[in-house]
Order: sequence, then C-alpha cells, then structure tokens
Amino acid sequence: MMLIAFDSTQQALRAEMLLEYVDIDIDIRPTPKEITAGCAISIEFPDEDLDLVKQVISSEKVDIRGIYLKQENKYVTIDISF
Repeated sequence: MMLIAFDSTQQALRAEMLLEYVDIDIDIRPTPKEITAGCAISIEFPDEDLDLVKQVISSEKVDIRGIYLKQENKYVTIDISF
C-alpha cells in the first residue's frame, strides 16, 4: 500500500472525493509520525493505482505533501514528477 500525505485537511478531503469518484480503493488513516505534514490525515491506496492517483492529483491540482511507500518499517518518498 502507498500513502498520500497533505499539508491541509481541505486538500485531503478533496483528494478523498476525487479518488473515490474514479473508483480507487482508498482508506483514510492518521498520518504516520515518520512523515512530517501539516495534516493529521492521510490516504492509503493500492500500489497498482499509483499512475491513476498521480493523474488525478495533477489534473485536479490537488496540493499534497508527498506520496510514500512503506519499506522495511520506514516510509520512502516516491517521485511525484508529473
């Protein structure tokens, strides 16, 4: 699973709505302590949906802190150039 972190709750809720609209299976969860973000909630989604998530974030201009993958009990930032 991958995780999107946000700097604002407004952007997190907006992303939730947009990702649900395109039928991505998401879960809302607390932002892990290892990730520095301005918002206490994050969105978790399946790895295989990364390209669609990036497309939605880019086309809808959603402001995010980053996309992360948990590897060996730590979060690694995924390149979000788009």
